[in-house]
Amino acid sequence: MTTPFIQFQNVSHTYDKTAINGPFAVEEINLDVKEGGFVSIVGPSGCGKSTFMKLTTGLEKPTRGSIMIDNRPVTGPLSISGMAFQAPTLLPWRTTLENVLLPLEIVEPFRSEFRTKKDEFIVLAKSLIESVGLKGYEDKLPYQLSGGMQQRASICRALIHQPKMLLLDEPFGALDAFTREELWNILRDLWAAQKFNVILVTHDLREAVYLADIVYVMSKRPGKIVHRREIDLPRPRDLETTYTEAFTSIVHELRAHIGRVREE
Repeated sequence: MTTPFIQFQNVSHTYDKTAINGPFAVEEINLDVKEGGFVSIVGPSGCGKSTFMKLTTGLEKPTRGSIMIDNRPVTGPLSISGMAFQAPTLLPWRTTLENVLLPLEIVEPFRSEFRTKKDEFIVLAKSLIESVGLKGYEDKLPYQLSGGMQQRASICRALIHQPKMLLLDEPFGALDAFTREELWNILRDLWAAQKFNVILVTHDLREAVYLADIVYVMSKRPGKIVHRREIDLPRPRDLETTYTEAFTSIVHELRAHIGRVREE
């Protein structure tokens, strides 16, 4: 049996370091994610999705249980992960290219390597920028980019160090529907080409079903996984998939689970 790339075993977490018995933000989380897998986490507001992300990146250490990623216990921040959030958080005085390169300038072990291989990383950054449709905008400042363009640059920045795992926390939540769907396809294509692991936290059930292999539904706090749904829609998926009966049936099924969670 293949060892999962991400493995949570009986993970519970409280932010009160003096209270090992709770109250917990997440409780008894068990999940396995295969290498190269794409999973989405959905649930009501305040269910612990962001806590789950912090645990996955090593920014928080679980109060109980264990987390293994890439066959190693998570004991601190991981250099093999990249992150993007709802707010692109581009530095306003840096160009698109400079923003994408930023992690290489400040985070070890990449900082040392960047000094000696800067030209190679610039080529990589420009290739990423082109792959998300931003060719010609390398020298633009953030105020010269639309919200969707800024989010594309943010995803490039998260991928510049070629991580094995990409964590996305509501990355498209602030965008209009058309731009959001464009970015779904950009993320789909990046993942298909590079096969890094993805964990996507989202409130958008259509987004979760369209992109993921597996969708996990979390309960109200303390957040527990109450439903696991494999998405058996064939790949590659295009936006026409979202109008099919099979797709809408899965979305309705997940919406019903979240509805029950809210009523509890």
